[in-house]
Amino acid sequence: MILELFIQFLIASIATLSFSVIFCAPRKEAIFCGITGGFGWIIYFILNNYVHYSIIVAALIATSGLAIISRSFAVIRMHPATIYILPGIFPLVPGAGIYYTAYYLITKQHTLFAQKGLETFEIASAIVFGIIFGFAIPQSLFAKLGQLFHHKTT
Repeated sequence: MILELFIQFLIASIATLSFSVIFCAPRKEAIFCGITGGFGWIIYFILNNYVHYSIIVAALIATSGLAIISRSFAVIRMHPATIYILPGIFPLVPGAGIYYTAYYLITKQHTLFAQKGLETFEIASAIVFGIIFGFAIPQSLFAKLGQLFHHKTT
């Protein structure tokens, strides 16, 4: 189990790190972008595969965690949180769901189109609400984290 989680984290981190290059994140921050994406994916993977939450709930909780770690890196590394969260959500985006929704629409499989489209919309909505929940935490808590970190390193 530990090896599987490590491999999942590593692959998600590398994919996110690669995606951060497309978003032109600062080079020094790419590794932190990768860690953010790997962290979000591991939360989703554990909740979906071991705790057996629905994919919608797993996406909501994983994205909330992703937003929190993005905001933490933002104050610690003194960069905007968007540098970390935009590439970080990459592993959670329901790309296959979007593809199959379009496929079922084009092939006139209306029932499957409706089912997959609704599921994809629910996952995308969970991602949005996860970001909202993560950013609803008062900035003062993160500022204290930044002060604590910068006080020790200076």
